[in-house]
Amino acid sequence: MCLIAFAIGAHPRWPLVIAANRDEQYDRPTAALALWTSPSGRLIASGRDERAGGTWLGISASGRVAMLTNVREPGPLARARSRGELPMAWLETDQAAEPFMAAMDWQAYSGFNLVIGDLIGGQWHWISNRQPTASGLLPGLQRRALSPGIYGLSNAFLDTPWPKTVKLTHTLAQSLASLGEPEPLRERLWHALADRQRPADEELPRTGVPWHLEQELASARVHLSSGLYGTRSSLLTLAERDAAGHWQLELQEKSWQGQAGLRHARLQVPA
Repeated sequence: MCLIAFAIGAHPRWPLVIAANRDEQYDRPTAALALWTSPSGRLIASGRDERAGGTWLGISASGRVAMLTNVREPGPLARARSRGELPMAWLETDQAAEPFMAAMDWQAYSGFNLVIGDLIGGQWHWISNRQPTASGLLPGLQRRALSPGIYGLSNAFLDTPWPKTVKLTHTLAQSLASLGEPEPLRERLWHALADRQRPADEELPRTGVPWHLEQELASARVHLSSGLYGTRSSLLTLAERDAAGHWQLELQEKSWQGQAGLRHARLQVPA
């Protein structure tokens, strides 16, 4: 997953909204969004990486949420474990955030951003295993508790103002402020996730990849000229609270690889 805007506790009707694009090699085997039962017996709504078994974004029926992006850096760590394990580790455990974060071997993975949340407890955290230094990115743990608000995340650190991150986050904020019904909200966010417009060159970050890649990766929806990599799917999640206080979540996934229609998954999380 390479672009996410999410709102937590920022709207009275929708206490959780997620708009996200997943960028990946086109030939990497992937299962579409579905409800499925994990090895430990948890009911989870997510897509799945069929090569390594993990996911990039998932929500459990117990109210746990996990979202992952890679940190763009040259030369991934040799023999690194699959980063898709990280969301699954959170979705599969009953631990609170602090002991969970203390127990993980974060440096066994190439650079990542991980957002973990607990709908029932209301606790949210961002974690990265990379630190910016004068000589570039180096291993080092960053953690931040997240208060209610609207956040953006791509392949740098949380709220780094890359143009596509700023644009999607702004669209989410403006949509929540002006739209009161779910279908107009979804329509505007789908449009933003499908945006192929590239920013001007002077607005782009310099992350160490070749310049033509920097340009091709700069739009919300990515398609490299090589034809091997790009935005595989987009996902929207809206959560509401019903009269009994239960969370009602609807996830919709749109594939950009020729599969018509939307995939749906619905979850109810007890109060």
